[in-house]
Amino acid sequence: MLPSTARDFVDTCWDQDLVARLSDYIRIPAKSPAFDASWAAHGHLERVARDALAWCRTQPVRDLRVQIVSLDGRTPCVFFDAPSTPGGSGNDRTVLFYGHLDKQPEMSGWRAGLGPWQPVLQEGRLYGRGAADDGYAIYSALTAISALDVAAVARPRCVGLIETCEESGSFDLPAYLDHLAPRLGQVGLLVGLDSGCGDYERLWMTTSLRGMLSGVLRVDVLREGVHSGNASGIVPSSFRILRTLLDRVDDSRTGKLRDPVFQVPVPQDRLDQAHTAGAVLGDRIWQQFPWVPRGDGQDSPESDRARPVAADPVEAILNRSWRSTLSIIGAEGLPPLDQAGNVLRPYTSVKLSVRLPPTADPQRAAQRLKAVLEADPPYGARVAFEVEGIGSGWNAPPTAAWLKEALDGASLAAFEREPVWMGEGGGIPFISMLGEKFPSAQFVITGVLGPQSNAHGPNEFLLIPYAKKLTRLIAEVAARAKL
Repeated sequence: MLPSTARDFVDTCWDQDLVARLSDYIRIPAKSPAFDASWAAHGHLERVARDALAWCRTQPVRDLRVQIVSLDGRTPCVFFDAPSTPGGSGNDRTVLFYGHLDKQPEMSGWRAGLGPWQPVLQEGRLYGRGAADDGYAIYSALTAISALDVAAVARPRCVGLIETCEESGSFDLPAYLDHLAPRLGQVGLLVGLDSGCGDYERLWMTTSLRGMLSGVLRVDVLREGVHSGNASGIVPSSFRILRTLLDRVDDSRTGKLRDPVFQVPVPQDRLDQAHTAGAVLGDRIWQQFPWVPRGDGQDSPESDRARPVAADPVEAILNRSWRSTLSIIGAEGLPPLDQAGNVLRPYTSVKLSVRLPPTADPQRAAQRLKAVLEADPPYGARVAFEVEGIGSGWNAPPTAAWLKEALDGASLAAFEREPVWMGEGGGIPFISMLGEKFPSAQFVITGVLGPQSNAHGPNEFLLIPYAKKLTRLIAEVAARAKL
């Protein structure tokens, strides 16, 4: 267990410094490049990197070196290097901390009094875009390292790579990994703080991440819109053709993707972990979401509300972590309702997001999806599917005995509960990149994105008491690392 001086240091830092720092961070609209084509001219990504750099330089970390690394035309990264302390590992094997400072766009639907760039602290929740996903990461990581140094607890060498391109798929990151490879050392343990937690009562360890592919499907039938009364029944609706094409991909009744390329067997250890996590979470796995009532009353009983694809918690966990799903996340060619005249529209275009099992081949899945959608177009319509993004999934390697022991002990110390292991539905491209670059590394992938924290959506928040405990826990794991 960490000495009381280290635990107290973490709590004091959060109360007296980090909440204010993250509030300042929330105010900056540092949107990821995919959502701000003029990111370089606006300077927001540079600003949040410089703010983090200035804070890092004030931390009581022994012999800390920190800088902003900027490659031509690429988003900046913050890199820090804290050499091992006396009694720690003297070799070049390192603990690598990862996080990011770029953000998702604003999103509509924020509650009255809240907003994406407006920090609000209510009942231990810091509302605003980006603090939980995951601007807190660099501040939490260096606070954990500082706590060890202040309390004279030996630790190994710790390095950190904080990017500003993650929400766009981390397309700049491979260049930085190659550039910084000589300075990273041989990574023995990677700590990623960009993931989720099933509740706020214990440590949640991410065992897998889904892959993804996205693209735009467009169906054209006419060169211009025509009167629907004159043309309907003769000219097929582009929307109906779109529905037909999507039916080739997934079963609209169940959401199951039809082609075998989108399916993989779930490993037995992940099935066992899903059963354990399901027993812990129960119905909370699906009750956490803001289901709408079927009627107008907000106080409708649970039986009269929208319901999940699977109410069984184990099936829900597996659906989210090891099975493919198709979502429509954008559309064009559809006028707003108040501008919708009686016109047969010339085209319909939708953006597809497909989540893939962790071990599925995303390149093969993308090729197959394009082939399925474009083959034999109904009515000879012009159909095109353009792939826009591809990301590999990740399945964690077997956990070393020393790491499991460290995690068990640290979780009991911080939460008085053992950790729970569960796959996550989102993707973190960096993790699969590092898994390939450092195949012998161990992984601690965790985060603060629990029930209602709502990353990417309205009312995103960081639960401060949980972040404190997680910071203390990370400090203890770093101290126990056997590299």
